[in-house]
Amino acid sequence: MSSQHGTDGTGPALAVSVALERGGKYLLVLRANPPAQHMYAFPGGRVDPGETLEIAALRELEEETGLKAANPRAFATFDLPSRAPDGRLSSHFLLTVFIADDPGGEPQALDDAKAVGWFTPAQIRTLPTPESMVTCMDMLATGGSEATTEAR
Repeated sequence: MSSQHGTDGTGPALAVSVALERGGKYLLVLRANPPAQHMYAFPGGRVDPGETLEIAALRELEEETGLKAANPRAFATFDLPSRAPDGRLSSHFLLTVFIADDPGGEPQALDDAKAVGWFTPAQIRTLPTPESMVTCMDMLATGGSEATTEAR
């Protein structure tokens, strides 16, 4: 699969994020750039060519928050197609959410993160987030995961 925008028939672009939990709260970043600009989400981003999903997840977490987590474990994968007003596929991501061991320390808003913070599931439900974030929070709360979930 291509790690580029999945609109040219090569399949979806690969993306990753890390759901880091500390004391019943999850680490979120406020996105400065598309996709999900001005929305809160788990730290993450695109997979670079030749990079494993696990390495990409840890790299993105460090780039956006300065935290160096370990032991990434795939939790859920979301199929995230986006369509333009005319119905044309405008972007398509296959997002794998990882759980990782909390390294401790204080996160910083770096790279394309405008802000960073720890939020309870109840607080997350009040924030502007992608639909897949709410779905993932529900799955984390119940301890369940699914191989692939389509969310728009």
